Amino acid sequence: MYGTSPGDPSVYSLEHQIDAWRAHLRRSRAITGSDAAELEDHLREQIAALGAEGLSEEEAFLVAVKRLGSIDALTREFAREHAERLWKQLVLSGDGGYGDAESVAGEGSRRMWVALALAAAAAVAIKLPALFGIEFEGEARGYFYPLNIGFLTLPFVAAYFAWERRLPAASRLGMAAVFALAAVVVNAFPFPSWTPGARVPDTLYLTALHLPIVLWLAVGVAYVGGRWRGNERRMDFLRFTGELFIYFVLIALGGGVLIGLTVGLFSSIGIDVEPAIGSWIVLCGAAGALLVATWLVEAKQSVIENMAPVLARIFVPLFTLVFIAFVVTMAVTGRGIDVEREILIVVDLLLVVVFGLLLYSISARDPLAAPGVFDGIQLALVGTALLVDVLALWAIGSRISDFGFTPNRLAALGMNLVLLLNLAGSAVLYVRFLRGGAAVQRLWDWQMTYLYVIVAWAAVVAFLFPPLFGFA
Repeated sequence: MYGTSPGDPSVYSLEHQIDAWRAHLRRSRAITGSDAAELEDHLREQIAALGAEGLSEEEAFLVAVKRLGSIDALTREFAREHAERLWKQLVLSGDGGYGDAESVAGEGSRRMWVALALAAAAAVAIKLPALFGIEFEGEARGYFYPLNIGFLTLPFVAAYFAWERRLPAASRLGMAAVFALAAVVVNAFPFPSWTPGARVPDTLYLTALHLPIVLWLAVGVAYVGGRWRGNERRMDFLRFTGELFIYFVLIALGGGVLIGLTVGLFSSIGIDVEPAIGSWIVLCGAAGALLVATWLVEAKQSVIENMAPVLARIFVPLFTLVFIAFVVTMAVTGRGIDVEREILIVVDLLLVVVFGLLLYSISARDPLAAPGVFDGIQLALVGTALLVDVLALWAIGSRISDFGFTPNRLAALGMNLVLLLNLAGSAVLYVRFLRGGAAVQRLWDWQMTYLYVIVAWAAVVAFLFPPLFGFA
């Protein structure tokens, strides 16, 4: 019922069983994230008590689940007791808490005001460097913003989850120490002084590009309330990341329309507000929008099905067609992939998008369902992306062979090797799954474990490449 069989010692794992139980529980719209967390705490207490009585982990899990009740029974019970919750979530707060309408609205309002307060704090933080003569646009900015944009925004997102998840004080201090240490190290790097029109050092460019990936992992630890163990929690964080991107883009599009109308309105009376908008509204608005989007994802995720997995099912076939057309065009024209930095970034971004689409598609899939047509399409996407990655590696290898190593080429080589291994492993596991020789849970586990590989490589590029290549 929950994926792997507890009776099979070769695949049984208590955390895997709890992950599968939680995932099955969360599929019910009658049971929200806070409900699932509370029920999981009860389950773990039962397992610990039964273990103290001498039962094995698998025996304790089975007995605890039976005592707690079946998923269907729990769903029916929550649906009966909280039938009005959907409307309260839509109209009031989206919080999904217990109690009457006033308590639900009050809790939702508190979270909203905390998010807005942190959004204002992020907006202020993003402009604080201006007090020291460092403008976002201007000759005095130097390399400050490219290196520090993550430190001026992401800690506020982490702070929201630290408050909302009631993170222990020790965990909060540890998370703050990670941000502080990374900020000290990066800003201590002796990059060449910035001058107008000067070429940006490759290692600085790479550090600015990879550092947010490392910092985002710290946000993930706050998101799961410090309980990072268990693939379901990490998958929840990835779902949140996809949802956050969607909401942020929607807010940015709406903000762009508002700015355009504002400029036109003031232009009608002969006043140019573009400088003020460029230096204040856009910058502060983007920082604040990140916190607002965070709150929106959390507030509404239990009301409707997550958008990211739904969009993944729409775009997987489209991306598959794009990659197939790209490979066929390369074969017909005989043209190879250009190894210029901008081209390699586009190719790598496409491969990372494939990685994300695969994750979200797996997250939305019923682990007990038989392989279907969509699974075959995903395998086709992974296969064509794997071929594109091989071709990109061939182009990078040829360039390195002819002209030697540079920071950009080595970073591109490493990232493509990381993606190659992930895509190859995914392809093998997908083939086994389609043939009925492996559970989809193994594909999930592979992707969740591989997050550490991606973050580790990003950390290497962000922190080791600058001294390795003399900060050039």
